Amino acid sequence: MKEGPDISRIASLIGDPARSNILLALMDGRALTAGELSVFAGVTKQTTSSHLAQLLAGGLLARDVQGRHHYYRLKEADVGHAIEALMGVAEKCIGKRARTGPKEPALRKSRICYDHLAGELGVLQFDKMLENGWLSLCEKDISLTQEGWKALGQIGIGKSDFHKSRRPLCKSCLDWSARRHHLAGLVGKTLLNQFFVLGWAKRLSETRIIKFTVEGEVSLRRWLDQASTLVAYKPLEAEDVI
Repeated sequence: MKEGPDISRIASLIGDPARSNILLALMDGRALTAGELSVFAGVTKQTTSSHLAQLLAGGLLARDVQGRHHYYRLKEADVGHAIEALMGVAEKCIGKRARTGPKEPALRKSRICYDHLAGELGVLQFDKMLENGWLSLCEKDISLTQEGWKALGQIGIGKSDFHKSRRPLCKSCLDWSARRHHLAGLVGKTLLNQFFVLGWAKRLSETRIIKFTVEGEVSLRRWLDQASTLVAYKPLEAEDVI
């Protein structure tokens, strides 16, 4: 007797190689056209359109229309969390993809997961926020403490930066490379955006890699370690990139 949601339907949608490649291509939060996604899927545009229709019907994707152009994106953050968790399972199983070469260490160090920071630095951020008492963890529920709000204020984030949303303020997301949790939710998204604003990091185009400057990573670590002063920020420059 079946109990709970029908996961077999979702599993069959994700299980097709072309569809899984489409979903992975959208894991950085972008919205892409069918033509762009066909390159990632490795199939024709016509076949890609068929796959997109199935993913839309299955509730995994959403479509935005601007004039004659149709853009596809992950429907919600929970889809991204599910894909990230499956990547962790796949990483431990036989038949892994070939290593991607020089980009692999950078991808594992810090990358975007839907719209928040993942990788080694993402896990470090989550662990330190718990250790500092900025986050309160009760079973599966995560909340930002008063000390946490004060810490966010140190880097220019206030309560006014958060608008009413059905999305949780804080949520853990299982990291596929570290196999531990990083911070998702509205706080995770806002933190990553603020790192960009401060000039601590930038996203490398056409990849999921988040590249921190030398000073940016020092500032992040000092903030997490609660140093009394943070290093001065400056615009990103090529020579600063780690």
